[in-house]
Amino acid sequence: MANIATMQQTADAVYCRNMAALFRSDPRLAQRIDETPDDGTVVVEPSRAGPPTASVKVNGRSLQLHSRFDPLAEARQLAEAVEVGESFCYFVSGFGLGYHLQALRNRLKGDAFLIVAEPNLQVLRKAIESVDLADLLAHDRCIVLTSTDRSEIQTRLEPYNNLMMIGTQFVSHPASERLAGEFHAAMRKLIAEHMTYCRMCMVTLVTNSRITNQNVANNLPAFLATPPIDCLRDRFAGYPAVVVSAGPSLRKNIDQLASLRGKAIIIAVQTTYKLLLDRGIEPDFVTSLDYHELSRKFFEGISDFGRTHLVAEPKVSWHVVDAYRGRVSLLANDFATAVLGEKLGRRDGLKAGATVAHLAFYLAVYMGCDPVVLVGQDLGYTGHVYYSPGVAYHDLWRPELNRFCTMEMKEWERIVRHRKILMKVKDIDGHDIYTDEQLFTYLQQFEGDFATVPGRVIDATEGGVRKAGTRVMSLAEVTERYCTRPIPQEAFAELDRMTWRDLSKLPAGREQVVARIAEVDALEDTCREMLSVLRALTELLNNPVEFNRRIAEVDALRVKIKSHERAYRMVSSVSQHAELQRFTADRRLSLADLDGPARARRQLERDIRFVEAVLEGAEALKQILQTCRDRFDAALAEAGR
Repeated sequence: MANIATMQQTADAVYCRNMAALFRSDPRLAQRIDETPDDGTVVVEPSRAGPPTASVKVNGRSLQLHSRFDPLAEARQLAEAVEVGESFCYFVSGFGLGYHLQALRNRLKGDAFLIVAEPNLQVLRKAIESVDLADLLAHDRCIVLTSTDRSEIQTRLEPYNNLMMIGTQFVSHPASERLAGEFHAAMRKLIAEHMTYCRMCMVTLVTNSRITNQNVANNLPAFLATPPIDCLRDRFAGYPAVVVSAGPSLRKNIDQLASLRGKAIIIAVQTTYKLLLDRGIEPDFVTSLDYHELSRKFFEGISDFGRTHLVAEPKVSWHVVDAYRGRVSLLANDFATAVLGEKLGRRDGLKAGATVAHLAFYLAVYMGCDPVVLVGQDLGYTGHVYYSPGVAYHDLWRPELNRFCTMEMKEWERIVRHRKILMKVKDIDGHDIYTDEQLFTYLQQFEGDFATVPGRVIDATEGGVRKAGTRVMSLAEVTERYCTRPIPQEAFAELDRMTWRDLSKLPAGREQVVARIAEVDALEDTCREMLSVLRALTELLNNPVEFNRRIAEVDALRVKIKSHERAYRMVSSVSQHAELQRFTADRRLSLADLDGPARARRQLERDIRFVEAVLEGAEALKQILQTCRDRFDAALAEAGR
C-alpha cells in the first residue's frame, strides 16, 4: 500500500509540474486537458526497460504508441534520423508520451522550435500524467495543435511566421500516423498552406516597402488636410453593410444593389466604383489601398464624386488621393506617425488588409454594421473568368482588343499566367473550382477575420469559393430579411456638415518633415563611422589586444545610433530587406558550430552587410522625405500660404 501511495504522489507531482508549465505557455489547452476525464482508451504501463509505454484502444484492438521494450531508445532513433541543420521549425505528426519530442528538442539549437499535431486529448492527458515534460512545455518552444481549425492555426503560429519561412521540416511519428492518418494529412496540408500565406505576405512586404513608404510620405499633406475615420466608429451600428467586390459573380446581382440605397451601407472596392456609377448606383463608401499608380485609373474621368466617401490606407498611390476630389479619409499609419509625430499623426486605423475587399470589410465592422454582406467576392475563377464584366480593368484592356484578342482571351491570359500556382477548392455548392495561391491567401485572411468579428457575415456572392465562418444566402433573401428599415438620415447629415479639407495643419507638418531629414543626416554620419570601424576590425582578428581596444568603439557607436531611434525605425521601414537579411543571418549564426575567430568574422561580415544596407535605406528615405517636403510646399503654394 505504501508503494502505491508513493507512486500516486509521484504521478501527481509530475502532472502538476507539467500542467504548471503548460498553463504558462498555452492556458487554453491546459484547461481543456485538465477538464478531460479519463475514458480508459489510452493505457499506460511500464516497458521492459522501465519507462512507461502506452497503447490506444481503437475499434476493439490496441495500437502501440511506443515500443514495449525500450521507448526511449526508439525515440532517440527517430530523432537522430531527422536532419537538424538550417531549419528552425519542425512539424511533428503526433505527441505520444512525448519521448520523441524530448529527444528531438535536445538536438535543436538557437530559436528552433516544435509544432506538434495531436487530436487526441486522452493521449495528451496521459502524457502529462506519466512523463516529466515540463522543460519541453515551459518556454513556448513546443506548440501543440489539436484542431484543423484554420483561424486557430493562423493565430497560434503568427508569432513564428518569420522563423517558419527560414526553414521548416515535417517529421512523422509512425504510430500516431496509424491512429489518425487523415487528421495528420489534413494538418500537413494546412501548415503548407499557412507557409504559402506567410511567404506571400513576406514577399509583398519586402518588395513593396520602399514604394509603400514613398506613397505614405507623398500623401501626408492630404493626411493632415482631411478628417480621420474616427467620426465613423459605430455610426451605423445594427444596420447592414454590403461589400461590393469585382468577382465574376457580381454580374448576377449588381442591379439589385440600387434598391438597397438608404437601407444598407454600400461599400465598393475601387475596381467596382465606376461600374456602380455607370449603373446609377452611388456607393456610400469606396476603399483603396493599392500602391501602384495604375489605381488612379479607377477614379479618373469622374466629374462628380457626390457623397461617396473614399477611405484609403496612406500607402495607396498618391495619384489616387490627388485624383479623388470628393470626401477622403486616410487611416492611421506607423510611418506617417513617425514622420509627423504623435500629436499630428494620431488617428484611428483599421487592421491591415491584403486587398481593398479586406479593407472594406474592416470598415463595415468598424462602423458597427451587422450583418456584413459580401457580394462579388468569388476568390476563385467562377465561370473560368477573373473579373465581373464591365469593371475598370476591362477598360484598361480595351485598347488591346481586336478580332485576334478578345475580352475572353484577356480573362484567360489573366488566369493562365498563374498556372504554376493554380489549385482546386470547393465552391459554395461543393463543386471543384480553380483558385490560385494569391487568392487562397486572401481567403485565409478572410476566414480568420470572420471567426473574430462580433456580428454576422453573409456570403451573397452566389458563386465562388466556400468561405468558412459565413452563411450563404442570395442577395434577394438578404434584402428581404435584413434590409427592411431606412438608415436615419441624420447619420449622413452629420457627415454633410463636416469640413472635408482643412489646410491649417500643413505648416506644422512641413516643419516635422524638415526635422526628420536632419535626423536621417545625423544617422548616416554615425553609420559611416560604424562601417569604418567594422572594416578595420576584420583586419585585427589575429591581433586580440588591438581588436578588444577598438571593439569598444562599436559599443559607443551603437549607443549613438540608439539616440537616433526614430530615424532608424523609419529607415528600417523603408529597407525591410535589410531587416530580413539581418534576422536570417542572426538565426543561422545561432545554429553554426564555429570557433571564436571564425564566429567573430561571420558576425563582422553580417554587421558590415547590415550597416551598408542601412546606409542605402537612409539615402532612399532622405529622397522620399525631400519629395514629401516639396509636396507640402506645393500644397501651401496652391492655398496661397
